[in-house]
Amino acid sequence: MIAVNARFLTQELRGVQRFAKQICLELQAMRDDLVFLVPSRGRLSPGAAGLRTRRIGVNGGHLWEQLDLPLWLARQGKPLLLSLGNTAPAYYRNQIATHHDITYVRHPESYSATFALAYRHLTPRILKRARALITVSEFSRQEIAEYYGYPAEHINVVPNAVASSFCSASPASRAERPYLLAVSSINAHKNFGRMAQAFLLLEDCEDVELRIVGDCHAAFSATAAGIEHPRVRWLGRLSDDELADQYRGATAFVFPSLYEGFGIPPLEAQACGCPVIAAHSASIPEVLADSALLFNPFDVQEMALCMRRVLREQGLRDELVTRGKRNLARYSWRASADRVSRLIDSVEASRPALDLRFEEG
Repeated sequence: MIAVNARFLTQELRGVQRFAKQICLELQAMRDDLVFLVPSRGRLSPGAAGLRTRRIGVNGGHLWEQLDLPLWLARQGKPLLLSLGNTAPAYYRNQIATHHDITYVRHPESYSATFALAYRHLTPRILKRARALITVSEFSRQEIAEYYGYPAEHINVVPNAVASSFCSASPASRAERPYLLAVSSINAHKNFGRMAQAFLLLEDCEDVELRIVGDCHAAFSATAAGIEHPRVRWLGRLSDDELADQYRGATAFVFPSLYEGFGIPPLEAQACGCPVIAAHSASIPEVLADSALLFNPFDVQEMALCMRRVLREQGLRDELVTRGKRNLARYSWRASADRVSRLIDSVEASRPALDLRFEEG
């Protein structure tokens, strides 16, 4: 039996949860030795319907993950545990853990003090004991290795991909006016303030809207300074089908983030045939390669210039769409899940825990 920490099924679907859900769905199609463990308490997300879940324990949230889950595993003979979220049982040794990025270190202003403190406390302990570690990009691999002193050669890169709901050829609904689209949780490192400033510099594009999809979780520190304007529309959280329709109708997608461990939305946009302009920061150049028009996320004038170009130059938009489709072909949930499956087999084959050098930070 391979146990999977499926606490993510009790959480809102954001980037980390989407990664875990899609990898689990693919893994279940590949293997018959997985059991997806969830808390006895709490409502499960719709994604749980496709997985062989088993409810255990009496608690929920962090207490379930740190207490109920490892106690249940101990009674089962301490099987290998796969944790695909950013957290895991801190003192359970026989596990493969996942850490997507260290945004809470590089941009603590984006998080509540309690959230940042919890991550800083748990992460070194998880890394010290885990038999193997997964992250989502080469950038994150280097960041984690550098900050925590964890051996980079023992960090396995398993990239994100795009859900099938964004890959259909459905036509877009006709928009009343052209618009640029941005999609993300609304926290400080997403850089929406500068994006709005850049957009409002486009005085010769007064027929264009900026549409923003997303909200802010209680654990995050939101910022919406300078984004209230008649040409800026807030759409809140949307379903995947609704979001895909927004991507298909947009003139271009804007991704101004200062820091990303990966960043799924630009790939979703590319899957929907939407040209992408994005920040030249963190993992974004690695993920998008030459498929996007990149800008300095701290330079409002440069960001505005890229917006104007993509709005006015049909040839540029067509080229970015073509390159986007080519870039998208590099990513597949099936291929990523296959990497995880091979890692599971490798760790299982070397039953004794790996003796990794690690400096607890």
